[in-house]
This record gives sequence, C-alpha cells and structure tokens, in this order.
Amino acid sequence: MSFPKNFIWGTATASFQIEGAWDEDGKSPSNWDEFCEQPDAISDHSNGRIACDHYHRFREDVALMAAHGIRNYRFSVSWPRILPEGTGKVNEAGVDFYNRLIDCLLENGIRPWMTIYHWDMPACLEKKGGWVSEQMPDWFAEYTGVLADRFGDRVKDFFTINEPQCIIGLGYMTGGFAPGLKLGLKEQVTACHNLLKSHGRACQVLREKVKDVRIGYAPCGGVVIPKDENNPADVEAARKAYFTVEKSSPAFSVAWFSDPVVLGKYPEDGLKYFGQYLPEGWQEDLKLICQKLDFYAQNIYEGREVRAAENEDGYETVPYPAGHPRTACGWPVTPRALYWGPRYLWERYQVPFLISENGMSSHDCVMLDGKVHDPHRIDYLHRYIREFRRAGEDGVDIRGYFCWSLMDNFEWARGYSERFGLVYVDYPTGRRIPKDSLAWYAETVRTNGENL
Repeated sequence: MSFPKNFIWGTATASFQIEGAWDEDGKSPSNWDEFCEQPDAISDHSNGRIACDHYHRFREDVALMAAHGIRNYRFSVSWPRILPEGTGKVNEAGVDFYNRLIDCLLENGIRPWMTIYHWDMPACLEKKGGWVSEQMPDWFAEYTGVLADRFGDRVKDFFTINEPQCIIGLGYMTGGFAPGLKLGLKEQVTACHNLLKSHGRACQVLREKVKDVRIGYAPCGGVVIPKDENNPADVEAARKAYFTVEKSSPAFSVAWFSDPVVLGKYPEDGLKYFGQYLPEGWQEDLKLICQKLDFYAQNIYEGREVRAAENEDGYETVPYPAGHPRTACGWPVTPRALYWGPRYLWERYQVPFLISENGMSSHDCVMLDGKVHDPHRIDYLHRYIREFRRAGEDGVDIRGYFCWSLMDNFEWARGYSERFGLVYVDYPTGRRIPKDSLAWYAETVRTNGENL
C-alpha cells in the first residue's frame, strides 16, 4: 500500500521562531521577547528579534517551497502582532503582513494551515496571569475571532493550540520556557483547564465565522513503543503507559490534554490525583472543551520502549543500549514512534490523523562545495515516514505529514544552536541555502512517498 491519493505533504514553522521584526509596525513584546531578556534563559544568550527575518523575506521563503513542490504550509500567527494589547484594538499593519503572506501562498499554489497559538502571547496578558487567568478563554476567543474575520475567507484549515504540554509543563512547571514560572499543582491544573476551555472557545468561534472550516489540535508527548511488537503483553503495556497520567503533574500527559478534547472527559487516573485542583464547575466545562475536530494532529519526534512487567504499573521502561543513535540535540532516533504513536492515538480517538511536526536537529554546516549535505536527516525522515506509512497500512486513517521545519530557526531555549530546517539559514546574512534533505523531501512529495 502507498500513501492515500490526497495525502497532505507539508512543512511547518512558528511565528516567533522565524519572523523577527519584534517591535516593528505596531507589534508589542511577547512573553518570549521578555523571557529572552532573563539571564541565562536562552542557552546561547540569543533572542528572536531578527530570527530568520521572515517578516521581510517571506516571499523568498514561499518561492523556495513552491520551487520544491511543497503545497501545504503550516505557520502560526503572532498574537501580539495582531492585538498588541492582547484584546481590543486590532493592529492593521499586523493583519496586513499575514494577508500578504496568505495571498503569496495561494498565488504559489500552497494551501495555508494556520496555527492560532504557537507560544507567543502578548506580554501584557502574561502579566495578567496568562493561562492561569480565568479570563484567558475570553481573550483567546476574541483573538480567534479576529483571525477568523480577517483570514477565514482564504484560510480554511486551523490548528487551535500547539503543544499544550510544553506551554504548561515547560512554561509554568519547570520554568524552562516562557514565562519561566515554577507553579504549584493547583495553578498548573488551573492553567491546563483554562487552555482546554480556550481551545473549545476557539473551535466555536471558527465554526461560527468561517465557512467550510476544518479544525485540528496539535498536542505532543513522547510515544511509548512496545519492546517486542509481536508480544501482545508488550503492546498492551505500551498502550497503557502512553495514556497513563503521571502522579507528579498532568502537565506532560497525552491523555490529560486530549481525552477532554476528543472524548469529553478527563482520564480517571488523572482525576484521582488532580481532580481536587480543578476549578468549581469543571464538569460543566467539558461540554465546551469537547468540540468536533476534523483532524487530530500530534507532534512526534521520539519515544521510549517499554515491556510488560510484574510490578504495580504493569510495565517498565527498557533503556536504549549504549551508543543508540541520537540527533544533534540529544533526542533518541526511534522511527517506530511514527507507527505506534499514530496507532494508539487512532485506536483511542478515531479522528483522522496528521503528523503536525516531525524532523531532526542535525550538525549542519556549509561545506567546501558551498552546499549543505545532511544525509543523517534524509535517513531519519526516510525511516520515520516509512513507519507512518506502515501505520496507514495497518488501518490508521492517516491524512498528512508536516516536516519540521521549513528552515533553521530560533529553537526556543536552545537559541540558534540547533538546526531543524530543510533550508539552511546563515544568520549573520539571512542567506537561505536549500539542504540536500529539501531535494529529497521534494521527491517524496512528488512521488507521494513511492520513493520510500
């Protein structure tokens, strides 16, 4: 079996990571602009003020996609560029930028996939409590309404929120991401719940305002892979481990963030640990949170192996052997994550499935011949995408795959020290150099994966 006939092949980016122009044309500071100013928050002491300068060079970036046959582009909108005060007055210059980007995509035959929130919140709203504030669902609905009104005539595909686990787990629990807080369990659970309500409100607004809209959600979470996939006990153990809510916090859980959205209920084990911290009336909120999705997406990069065990959990993690391959940022290379993640998620949620991010950081450089050769990335993508195809062959309703990322960019707390792109960015000059992997991916897109 090959990929479905209308399979969606695309690339993805996020506004803060590529746009730059951090204080131009009426944009206000974001929580990430302010986080970058905290001492040692970013490993290479950089910031997103210029990034890839996509704000000024987007036509060049769209042309690169078009030249390589990429027909789907997932990008996010900078909330403080649209609503500098978080709510209220719309910044027309910000709207104009995205109008020009969307029109340029369409002129080049590229379908726009808009992510409403990929982590850059107006700093003024973060100061009012951010996701911990009970006003957040209203703020988020207003912001979504502006996007629907201004762009919904041309954009029909929306992701509400990218990686809620990272937003709460890294932003409000470990403090490693903006806004850099280490909150107690009650505030963490409140933030999770407000985020889920915001997702629900966004879905309602989009359904009301955008004709023929298609809505998705893009959470994350390390996949759990059965050590021996021919052993039913290991397969069941991995399934259980994947959806178990950890006792320490729900912030990184798959089930805590997706069960309410798709199934309309919080997972029972999570409620046992954290139900006491949910706000009054949370049961009623589940009707708002659980809105119809047209596609369920997941960002998947890696996973861990488990096997069945005779302990309290019923499973145990099997460490990877010494010397197991890793990407430049230290993540294990585990292609089977793109089989077992989609399979388990499809079995549980039964919503058409997309990979919204997958890719690798590699030690890329411009070589003596002036080109960027990245055979490790090609091999990585080849292995992972083949496993995703296998998931489709085994009955998962796979609809699309977005490679992370179109180009090297500001990799959050790691700054510019990691390169995930299919296009190399020389930051001092802004020069774009297509890597070998872009040509390989273009061929994969052209043949609908037959080259695999």
